[in-house]
Amino acid sequence: MTELIWDGKYDKDGHKTAPVRIALPFQTIETVNESAQQRQRSLDLFSEGRQGEWRNRLIWGDKKYVLPSLLPEFAGQVNLIYIDPPFDTGADFSFTTTIPDTDESFTKEPSVIEQKAYRDTWGRGLDSYLQWFYETAVLLRELLAEHGTLYVHLDWHVGHYGKLLLDEVFGGGFINEIVWQKIRSSKGQTLGFGNVHDVLLAYAADASPAWNPQYVPLAEERLATHYSNVEEGSGRRYMLDNFAQAGAGPPRRFGDKELAPPPGKHWIWTQERIDAGIREGRILFTSGGMPRLKRYLDQSRGNPVEDIWVDIPPVNSQAAERVSYATQKPEALLDRILRASSNEGDLVLDCFCGSGTTAAVAEKLGRRWIACDLGRFAIHVTRKRLLGIENVRPFAIQNLGKYERQAWQAAEFAGRSADALVRSGGGRGRPRSDGEAAYRRFILQLYHAEAISGHTWLHGVKAARMVHVGAVDAPVTVADVRAIVGEVWKAAGAVGATAAVDVLGWEFAFEVNETAKQMAAEAKVDAKFRRIPREVLEKRAVEQGDIRFFELAALSVNLKQTKRNVSLELTDFVIPPDDVPEDVRHSVTHWEQWIDYWAVDWDFRGDTFHNQWQSYRTRKDPSLQRKITHAYEEPGEYTIVVKVIDILGNDTTKAVSVKVT
Repeated sequence: MTELIWDGKYDKDGHKTAPVRIALPFQTIETVNESAQQRQRSLDLFSEGRQGEWRNRLIWGDKKYVLPSLLPEFAGQVNLIYIDPPFDTGADFSFTTTIPDTDESFTKEPSVIEQKAYRDTWGRGLDSYLQWFYETAVLLRELLAEHGTLYVHLDWHVGHYGKLLLDEVFGGGFINEIVWQKIRSSKGQTLGFGNVHDVLLAYAADASPAWNPQYVPLAEERLATHYSNVEEGSGRRYMLDNFAQAGAGPPRRFGDKELAPPPGKHWIWTQERIDAGIREGRILFTSGGMPRLKRYLDQSRGNPVEDIWVDIPPVNSQAAERVSYATQKPEALLDRILRASSNEGDLVLDCFCGSGTTAAVAEKLGRRWIACDLGRFAIHVTRKRLLGIENVRPFAIQNLGKYERQAWQAAEFAGRSADALVRSGGGRGRPRSDGEAAYRRFILQLYHAEAISGHTWLHGVKAARMVHVGAVDAPVTVADVRAIVGEVWKAAGAVGATAAVDVLGWEFAFEVNETAKQMAAEAKVDAKFRRIPREVLEKRAVEQGDIRFFELAALSVNLKQTKRNVSLELTDFVIPPDDVPEDVRHSVTHWEQWIDYWAVDWDFRGDTFHNQWQSYRTRKDPSLQRKITHAYEEPGEYTIVVKVIDILGNDTTKAVSVKVT
């Protein structure tokens, strides 16, 4: 057998290098567009061991963790997979954003973890890409349903390698190599013909994949030459077609004549259909007495779509669907793929969803969908795009959250493998204490702080400020901050620090940034809250430069109440300057320009953020609604949570309480 070989395909013992298979539970961080009744059902759905109605899923995470985590539930269940993986362009995770109310835009460079993902893919050149591609293809093959189809979107960089690799993984399931003309005119090249196309490789899980033929309208030239006849009375245009096909057959009676087909051919209809066709005027005769079939233009489905697609233009600068995402693909492209290889209600997966085209088309066509991406901004763009679809069905936003962090801590600092952690309890529960100290020392080192001991809540000191390192599996709460502040005064003098503390955490309770900061100030302690970035999960990523711990943004909301009507108004939003490029800061003249999107959960119940209302900027309408009123039907005490997403894709939340009588 001919085989594509690359460095790393086989281990030292001659076995193929298998993909990592760490299956972790998903954590739902937001539900969108659900009623109260649907909300309860979704809670049942995403609770362990419970089954409820389907929810489409938008997942933020690296496919190397996401795909193995999908396998326990979806192995052999996905009807159609479309992926548009990196092409070795170097810009797969960068994005361009526009500052509202200005003509200025800037490019946000990839985060450290996005850069790490790119290096994992292309760091050793083609060898590392092929290993990455192979491991991905193996997992996707296992997710495909019995009659499922995989479409892989590639270009000239790796298309030929991709086909050989997929031939091996799918063992003969090749369907098509489709050429899509992505641009109408190429840039000038000093050598060779201009490149204007991408390729899509289609592979089937078995010999009978789902297939719905697609058609394109007939060309004007064909209409003029073939459908020039007009039927008297009805005015319908028609053509006369052959009534015989290859393959010998018997004579048939046409009215009062019995006619034999030409040698080596047969009449295309049975005798019964011929009799009916003559009565209906569908069969005409040539001057030589041979039958011809009348085919009406208005009954023609057009020409079957072939494997060269020149009729789908790229997303241009004026397109209504454009979301200013560099790798955005046109909806017409995905519409053709989904219509051809899936049916209503089928499950569609895209684990490089980018701007969300696959999810948007699947939603419009009534397919179920799972969309995943490593980029935070890609998830935000996709969420906005889905919300722009009329009557969009409820969907959940998920990540691997604390479970991914627990597996990481156990594997890196407690001497336990991540898969052993999963086998022992699915990643749940607080990690073993023997790894916590090593974990905290690692975070302190990244923060350039000196570790200290002998304290319960304080773990380090940096520039005369105490440092607390939050646990991987729990948010920092107001109660935590109260305990931290209480210990600062006791510890500061002993280590030569001031009454100041930096609280580092993976997640923070909604009220921490305002309530806890105010509480600390009243105790004469300067407290700052900084988020531990997800980048630290990749220890090798730190070798590329400093990991940045950004201070939490501050959101101000004004609440007014009239009986059961409650109004919220955004009044201020402050982003710490170290999170924003200097040239961007100078272009912003009002705090509102930082905000791209905000949403409200009017009845937060401590489970997950339930998106019940939202306002966001679009190309068509870049304005932002700053005030919203809500009427409660029942009296009671409610917690309202507001979520803001800034123009960089980062989110900030704030909780307020209200009593309705």
